[in-house]
Amino acid sequence: LGLLGAVGAVTLGAMATMSWHESPPSVTASSHREAPLISRDPQADNTDLYAFRSPDRPDTITIIAAFQPLEAPDGGPNFYTFGDDVVYKIFVDNDGDAEEDITYEFRFTTETRDPNTFLYNTGPVASLNDPNLNVRQTYSISRFQEGSNNPVLREGIPVAPYNVGKRSFPDYDAVADQAITRLENGITVFAGPRDDPFWVDLAVFDLLGLGRGVDSLAGYNVQTIAMQIPIENVTRTRSTPSSATDERAVLGFWATTWRPSTRVLNDDGDPTASGPLVQVSRLGSPLVNEVVIPRGMKDLFNASHPRDDAQFLNYVTTPELAALLNGVLGFPAPTSGRDDLVQVFLTGVPGATMPPNVKPAEMLRLNVAVPPSASPNRLGVVGGDLGGFPNGRRLENDVVDISLAAVGGVLKNVPGAAALSQGVPSNDKPFLNTFPYAASPHPGNK
Repeated sequence: LGLLGAVGAVTLGAMATMSWHESPPSVTASSHREAPLISRDPQADNTDLYAFRSPDRPDTITIIAAFQPLEAPDGGPNFYTFGDDVVYKIFVDNDGDAEEDITYEFRFTTETRDPNTFLYNTGPVASLNDPNLNVRQTYSISRFQEGSNNPVLREGIPVAPYNVGKRSFPDYDAVADQAITRLENGITVFAGPRDDPFWVDLAVFDLLGLGRGVDSLAGYNVQTIAMQIPIENVTRTRSTPSSATDERAVLGFWATTWRPSTRVLNDDGDPTASGPLVQVSRLGSPLVNEVVIPRGMKDLFNASHPRDDAQFLNYVTTPELAALLNGVLGFPAPTSGRDDLVQVFLTGVPGATMPPNVKPAEMLRLNVAVPPSASPNRLGVVGGDLGGFPNGRRLENDVVDISLAAVGGVLKNVPGAAALSQGVPSNDKPFLNTFPYAASPHPGNK
């Protein structure tokens, strides 16, 4: 069950005065505004991370990292972008030692062609090279690995523009698709706004009120980096494992953002950033920092490295949510001694998502030898679909319900645990069948 227990304390679901028999609990968002400091820095805020075997290209894996939560589509005139002073990184651990073996790094640059207009675009935009597109972003991507002498894969890659509206983009998808870029070694990349692919009812934050079964993230966008990479490019022996028990088959992923340590606000309104880079956000499996980690440790988690995750062990063995499920909903979730959650939280499950000689660490683990599912089940492993969360994470996986099952005690065969649900069955927009899979962003002017 992979990292199912990593999100053990994943939901403060429907913490009303009714019992769990009367209505399913609701939950918090994945990693949206999850810690005090990062909530003030949305451009650097990891929201979700996904990793899965590409359904239409099974010789590859797709990694999707989303940032900047709760983007209102009509947030002009300064529409949302990646941060020019933020360094975005995606890490791969291919030997289970809790250290990155491969790092993909993204750096963005923004250009305003005509500073004498308030407009994002000065007329209808038909292509990425259209002169009417006034504000443009590009990015560089680098790949770091021991023994690599030339880490830069490409510079000047175009970012898909923001979906201002139908007057500005009569055919937005045709323009955004031009940002799908094929690199050397079979790698395909995309960066730009997408519909937020996470779904959840956030009414729980109203004094732990009962969820309405409404997707609170419907209609919002996120900034998205997507990569499609041949499996042999990221495994330890540069080949595709054929057996799920192959010791090379399990990969671990996490994403981070970094900022210069010093930022000075100048009189001319143009801030200056300097100093060494400091990690400000971190995300592997969903919902970990959101609910597993207590408020006083959240900023520390965002600044920490997976190798040091033993410091958070107590919050897994005695999950706060289990006590809440007992005390508020009357659901008999085990409240202590959760070795089942420790195993899946830090190590992966033997024979499934545990690498050999693993060092305990929290990350999103994917067994790349498990083929894509012909009929994906939204409940992933809990629903009998071994190709889904927490074996990696697909866009269509209901990580909230799966995680509820974990904290409820599905691994301990607690009756009713597998049936716990937030009451929101799917995303507000259907996902795509091809890369970058995440749905097109909501337009500012519908």
